[in-house]
Parts: sequence; structure tokens; C-alpha cells
Amino acid sequence: MAVVRGYPVLARVLAAIIAGLLLFGSFPPRPWWFLAPLGVAVLTLVVRGAGRLRAGFGYGFVAGLAFFIPLLPWTGIYVGPLPWLALSLACALYLGVFGLLVRLVGTLPGWPLWVASAWITAEWGRSNFPFGGFPWGRLAFGQADGWFLPLAAVGGAPMVGFAVALTGAGVAASVTRWWSRRAGVPRLGYVTAALTVLVMPLAGLLLRSALPGPQDGERMVTVAAIQGSVPRLGLDFNEQRRAVLDNHVRRTEELAADIEAGLVPRPDVVIWPENSSDIDPLRNADAAALITAASERVGAPILVGAVLINSDRTTTNSVIVWNGAAGPGERHDKKIIQPFGEYLPMRGFFRLFSAYADRAGYFVPGDGDGVVRAAGIEIGVATCYEVAFDRSFEDALRAGAQLLAVPTNNATFGDSEMTYQQLAMSRVRAVEHGRALVVAATSGVSAIITADGGVRQETALFVPAALVAELPVREDTTFATRMGPLPERLSVIITAAVVLAAIVRRRSTRDDELASSVTEQSTVQKTQR
Repeated sequence: MAVVRGYPVLARVLAAIIAGLLLFGSFPPRPWWFLAPLGVAVLTLVVRGAGRLRAGFGYGFVAGLAFFIPLLPWTGIYVGPLPWLALSLACALYLGVFGLLVRLVGTLPGWPLWVASAWITAEWGRSNFPFGGFPWGRLAFGQADGWFLPLAAVGGAPMVGFAVALTGAGVAASVTRWWSRRAGVPRLGYVTAALTVLVMPLAGLLLRSALPGPQDGERMVTVAAIQGSVPRLGLDFNEQRRAVLDNHVRRTEELAADIEAGLVPRPDVVIWPENSSDIDPLRNADAAALITAASERVGAPILVGAVLINSDRTTTNSVIVWNGAAGPGERHDKKIIQPFGEYLPMRGFFRLFSAYADRAGYFVPGDGDGVVRAAGIEIGVATCYEVAFDRSFEDALRAGAQLLAVPTNNATFGDSEMTYQQLAMSRVRAVEHGRALVVAATSGVSAIITADGGVRQETALFVPAALVAELPVREDTTFATRMGPLPERLSVIITAAVVLAAIVRRRSTRDDELASSVTEQSTVQKTQR
């Protein structure tokens, strides 16, 4: 029974808005990760019950708007509010689906488990459909500072999200039990609800000691991340492409001077950000000469983020290993490209709504395994947007990635919260795969992340900087890496099965009520006769 049963629609709407705002408050740069289970609890209390399914969808949708509208304003900073609001509305639909699912499964025995599974199913849908999905705002990505983070090593981001949702559903169950105390709820019900609240946070705390330490690995390597910064922010940041390249060359040369002065150790490999050379160095001799000189001066290969024009005239967002005078080596072509940014689906249709449509790129996705070899190190690469997707590092880990890198360009999103949200995703990925991870950003925030999710070093925004750290390379894999997408798929299958059972039960109950009503009417008629 929902706690808010009998309350007017306005009260439910206000509670749904509060639930969405609690979810938003749990995301970086705010450290209030504990608000997420409270948000799930409030929303569960609002939508759970035996009422109309469309009402569950509606309240969930309202909560989704209250969550995504303040979470995603960076998507409209330079293109106006329409794309931001449209994206927020599309994402909110999936919280509406969650509300509908809870209406179906929320009265079944063991309902907190099914509520948590329904949440992961809704996130799975949003992470895949439409146009390849948009995973931003998954519960796991607000938990980089929280007790639930170590669970990523067991089941990845879906496991963390499930744990948060189950804890929230447990809180809702506890409140429901307390509200129904006059109805003579058995004491066992209180104990079960309390255990549901506690089991996942405690599991996360216990697992923390099992995570790899900052020095745990087969051997140590020295890695540098360069943040060259950009001449200006916004969509036009790369109109001065040569200036962006020069900035990264200059900061690399300054690092080389520090190495020669004995201030920092010489790195085995240097990582530049995405778009650090939007001048194709494979076609432009000047760009190639600059990168070669920087690599020779620093005495290490450089992973260069570059926009490449391929032989078939397609464009790829690539990371190239540049080996000094030997020039380009292996490369990673970004596999998960950003719709409405790097390419525009249904271009003719969407240009009717925004003058910025024609400014979207014409990039094509790559098809490699995501690993590049530099200085004998197998480096798994997820470029910017890719890190939001669970599949971003899966192929790389199967191909033997020992260290992870996230070259990114956040200059197009100004000083918004986007860069901190993305940094949290990188921390989840480090724990998920048990690998140290290096974030190299054009304008910040660049960071060195250890395999336990800790941020060892990070830069400020909008300033040239270099990070240098000794990091372990690792060969063993986590349980989450070995499981891959299986936990999420199981959650979707379980949800489908439970929803089917709930529909059958709902229909059976309705048939029984109809039969009872017919019997009562017949009895009344006989009595009247």
C-alpha cells in the first residue's frame, strides 16, 4: 500500500518533483551521494500502488523532468534551450516507464527486489535507445564518493545502480511498514525491510578493502597527462585549431624542461586530450613536425587526439600513438560517436528545428578493440562520450588492456558541471575494471585515478597543466569485467518475467472482482424479487 494513498494528485506531483531533485542533488560536483536512495524511496512511495498504470507513468515522468532538466543544462549552453529541454524530456520518459513498472510489480511479494530490477531495466533502455542511447544520469555515476562504489568491481555500473535502487526501495518498504503498523504488520516485516535498507551499503563497505591498492600491479610505469587549454570556450573553440595544437606542444615542452631539471621523472608515455590536434597530422606536415618534435623533446610516445580525414573521405575522431621521429603508430577510432554533435541522425528533419543542425559533424564510428600499444603498455582508450557506456572498455579489457585512458574535450560545455559528471564516470570505470585510469582534457578537469576510484591528482579548469604519476599496470581482471553485460541482461529478463506475472495477477484479480460484482448484483435482484 502506498503511503500517499488517498492524497490529492497535487501532493503526489510535488513528491515526485522532490524525488527528482533528490536524485539530481546526488550527482557531482555535489558530494551528496546518499540523496540518491532517498530519491528512489520517495518516487517508489509515490508511484507504488494498485491505481492506474498511466498515473504511475505520469508521476515517474514528472520526477524525470525534475531530475534531468537541472542535470543536463550543459547540453544547451551554446545551442539554446531547445536541445537541452528535448533531451531532458526524452530521458524523463524512461523514469515514466519506471513508474509504470512499479505500478505493476510493486504489490508482488518481495517487491523491493523487483523495483530495483525495474530501475536497472529503465536505465538499460535509456542507455541503448534511441540513436544508441544516452546513459548520462545513471544512478551509478553519482556514487563515486559513496559506499556503493566498490560494488562496481562485482557487477559494474548496473550493480551499483541496483544497490542504490534496492536501498531506496528498502527505505520505501520500511516507511510503508511503519505507516501500516496499526494494521498488525508482523514483526518479521520490519526486520526484512530494515535488512533491505542495510545489505547493499554494508556490502559496499566490506568490499572496499578488497579493491586493488594504488601500487598493486605487475609493474609500475610513469604516465603524463597534458592539459593545454584552448583559446576560447564554446562551439567555436576549434576554429583556432593551430592555437590548440600549439598549446599542447608548448605544455609538453615545459614538461620536458621540468624533466631535464630533475623536477619530475621522465614518463614512459604522454597522453594528450581529444581534439588536441584537429589538424590532421597524417595529412599536414606542419602538424606532424610539431608533434614529432614534442615527442622527441619529452622522450616518450604521445597519444594524440586528432581528427582524421581517411582515404575514403570519411572523418574519424581518433587517438594516435606518435612515436617521436618514427611517427604515427597504432590508433583508436572512437567507436561510440555522439548523436547531434559528432553526427546528426535524420539531418533533414532536425534542421527544421535548429539553426545549429548543420554544425553537427559528419564523423563515422571506428571498429577496433579500443587498445593501443605505447612503450610496451597496452592502453585501453575510451574517448570522451564513450566512457558513459558500459561497453566502452569491454573489448579493450578482453584485448588485454593494462591501463585505461579517457582523452576528452569539454571546451564545448564551458564551465558547466559536465566535466565533473564525466570525471565521476571515469572513477566508476576504474573500479569496475580494476585499472588505473588517466583523464586528459583540453580545458579540464584532467585527473589521475587509481584502481580503487581515488583521485590521486587533478587539474583546475581552463589552465595549462601537466600531471605525472607512477601507476601500476595490471593483468588480472575483476569479476565485473569477466561478467560483462550479463548482470544487466539478467535484470532485464527478470523484470520482464515479473511484469508478465504481475499482468496475469492483475487480470485475474480484475476478473475475480468482476465475477464478485456480478454475483452480488444477482443476489440483490433475487432478494428484491
